Amino acid sequence: MTPSKIPEQATTVLEKLFEAHFNKKPLKRELLPVSGSDRRYYRISAGTVSAIGTYNANVSENNTFFYFTELFRKHGIHVPEVYSMSKDRKAYLQQDLGTTTLFGQLMKEGYTKGVLENYKKSITQLARAQWLAGREADYKQCFASDRFNEKAIMSDLLYFKYYFADLQQIPYDRILLISEMEEMSKDLGRVQPLMLMYRDFQSRNIMVHNDEVYFIDYQGCMQGPPQYDIASLLWQARAQLPDAWKEELLNTYIAYLKEIHAPRMDEIHFRKGYSQFVLVRLLQVLGAYGFRGLLQHKPHFISSIGPALKNIENFLATHPHLPSYPEFRSLLEKISSPEMQQRYAAPKKQEDVKLQVQIYSFSYKNGIPKDKGTHGGGYVFDCRGLLNPGRYAAYKHLTGLDEPVAAFLEKETRMPEFIEHAFNLVSLNVDDYLARGFDQLTVAFGCTGGQHRSVYAAERLAEYLKVKYNIPVQVTHLNEKKWVLSSETESQ
Repeated sequence: MTPSKIPEQATTVLEKLFEAHFNKKPLKRELLPVSGSDRRYYRISAGTVSAIGTYNANVSENNTFFYFTELFRKHGIHVPEVYSMSKDRKAYLQQDLGTTTLFGQLMKEGYTKGVLENYKKSITQLARAQWLAGREADYKQCFASDRFNEKAIMSDLLYFKYYFADLQQIPYDRILLISEMEEMSKDLGRVQPLMLMYRDFQSRNIMVHNDEVYFIDYQGCMQGPPQYDIASLLWQARAQLPDAWKEELLNTYIAYLKEIHAPRMDEIHFRKGYSQFVLVRLLQVLGAYGFRGLLQHKPHFISSIGPALKNIENFLATHPHLPSYPEFRSLLEKISSPEMQQRYAAPKKQEDVKLQVQIYSFSYKNGIPKDKGTHGGGYVFDCRGLLNPGRYAAYKHLTGLDEPVAAFLEKETRMPEFIEHAFNLVSLNVDDYLARGFDQLTVAFGCTGGQHRSVYAAERLAEYLKVKYNIPVQVTHLNEKKWVLSSETESQ
């Protein structure tokens, strides 16, 4: 899929599906935030009628989604209805479930009875998916992997080792650790029974719609240990569910398994396996935070490391026998130590910090802005080497502040690589300036029109510096008054 073809090709096909299904011409379309895959989501509407249009050139992945959607709905599991699909099965129209995720509800309302009730609904719906739909599922329909086995478990553990543990410069016996990880993978690879496994069952993949919960993004379903999904939901780092909630929700799940007469269910062995897969999930997530945060410098993932380390500490405190491998446990104790948690804690604002960072976006048509600081210096980054979203009709009248433009830059250009280098360079000076008591640093990002690429980069750097250093940052978009926001503005 090429950047120039995706928006027009996708929206044309999806709008035809919308008109055919609802017998109405679509009046509005909105590109939704990009997921971790190449799928594109659009909210398409005509008055009060709306649907989510999805375009994905990976037909095998789409077929997996269609298969499990039909299977889940057959067993009364709440998932979006697929209204229609294109002949080539690359585009499809599905039910619009709104914008409220279970995680969003938790962040907005807190640990209320209403939120807890939706977690209980989610956990019982999960049980139905795993044990009722799961025993009927044809796992040959899984597009990526059909089973979470010993190799997959080892992959998760190595993900943690390479992308987090090895970046902390903590001494440990690498040969012994690998040996212990292999033993742990073999042990967990023998856990039974294997049912349907969602793989990424967390509150951001659960929508709250009309007082019910709905599951989304289950294309990664495979056969695997059901405990892994429960661990994913109850131990989600950013959610930080209270221990009492975790225990109540686990008990709710087990009680519901008895209600639906789940076969081959031994509660003692199930709880033992659950504890083990909690640890696997915690480490896999920490590996993801290391990769996305420490290597790709994405602020959201950096800010998630602290809560993830707290999760590891809590797990070790309540499970003194896990992991049952001395080198592995020693490493986890070091990684979750108070010193490590402090390293990744949200920085507190220090009153004696003098440094202020001024970030500009600008248009090269108007020249490079002058540094107003007293000692000069700073950075000017040229974004013109990156593909310009303003070339395409879908983005021409938007800016780098808009989600569709951000999604385009992150998925279709080398912007992630560009800002990673920029972050590293600016951080070098910020660290030095803070140590030396300097009071000012200027950073400027320029592009052709000062509307898309430079604006996005300036905002991302500001977000990164606030998360990492908690220092005053001011962003100014110098060409804002000349932004082309409509065809009328363009003609003026």
